[in-house]
Amino acid sequence: MRSTLKFAVPLAVAALALGACGTKGGDSAAPAASGGAAACGNYKIGMFGALTGPNANLGIYIQNGVNLALDDYNKKHADCKVTLENYDSQGDPTQAPALAKKAIDDKKVVGIVGPAFSGESKAADPAFNEAGLVTITPSATNPALADNGWKTFFRALGNDATQGPAAAKYIKDTLKSTKTFVIDDASEYGKGLADIVRKDLGSQVIGNDTIQQKQTDFSASVTKVTSSGADALFFGGYSPEAAPMIKQLRDAGWKGTFVVADGVKDQSYIDNAKDAAEGTIITCPCVPPDVAPDFQAAYKAKYNEDPNTYSGEGYDSATILLDGIAAGKDRASMVDFVKAYDKKGVTKQLKFDDKGESADIKVFAYKVEGGKIVSAGEIK
Repeated sequence: MRSTLKFAVPLAVAALALGACGTKGGDSAAPAASGGAAACGNYKIGMFGALTGPNANLGIYIQNGVNLALDDYNKKHADCKVTLENYDSQGDPTQAPALAKKAIDDKKVVGIVGPAFSGESKAADPAFNEAGLVTITPSATNPALADNGWKTFFRALGNDATQGPAAAKYIKDTLKSTKTFVIDDASEYGKGLADIVRKDLGSQVIGNDTIQQKQTDFSASVTKVTSSGADALFFGGYSPEAAPMIKQLRDAGWKGTFVVADGVKDQSYIDNAKDAAEGTIITCPCVPPDVAPDFQAAYKAKYNEDPNTYSGEGYDSATILLDGIAAGKDRASMVDFVKAYDKKGVTKQLKFDDKGESADIKVFAYKVEGGKIVSAGEIK
């Protein structure tokens, strides 16, 4: 997502076009209150995810998109601005319930972008559902999250029931692997995704292993992979473990293709793995920057870099909530507003099915080349 592109759209035009995004399918341009600041609800939206700790980059990428959406909204509603409340979970499910309570107790918070990770979503979403506080996750992909009957749960991207088969298809059809090893990190996200890949690859999986988050010595796994004769390895987990894992594998002489998913789509993976990261294949239900050039230009103007993993999904998730506020919705009425939402965003058509899943799903492949993560096209 850091591929360099020429921008044909001047930034002023890009910002104008970006501000017009999402107006199809209904009128949400009217301010929440016509009486100016005195009649304003002084509402907030929340950002729930890791902003510090080993997985902070993912949360920061999302937060950047959320802040850009807030900038666009507040320029149009200067007399009734919306503010952002951050709930820094550090990606730790054990912190999620207390943070959820904090958000619920703040009656000015009318919706949450997040939680960002599947484990913290599982821990926090029951409380959000009970309180009637809408959550739109731009990045939590475990399929089981949508099976809990939570009326406040919405997901602005495809889940691992689509990403897992896409990863398996890429391994079989594009990499032509016949001997694949699969490792997971025992997390809600990593194990769930790896199990789907295992099922789809079937008999070509010649070995399995499980590691733990925060593990740094992968010598036992390295021995299993190198002795198996695997020509590809799929890892279900996050970048803090993926980087030392592939480095130790390369140091041991393993020449196969390392395949990971969206939890590793982070510049910190390359920074920590160095040359060992070259050639890594990354799958992600997130769009490349050139799919939304106006958003890309506006983002780059604000942050001096291209949008990264789930920045666009963060922008879209926040925009849905902000459209609700502009239409006069509060916490109690936001659920039905989001449920009926059907507008074009910067990443896709923003619409949800009865379980809160995105109705428009695509999975892309990315590759580490020259120290950068570049798009390798949609997996079809």
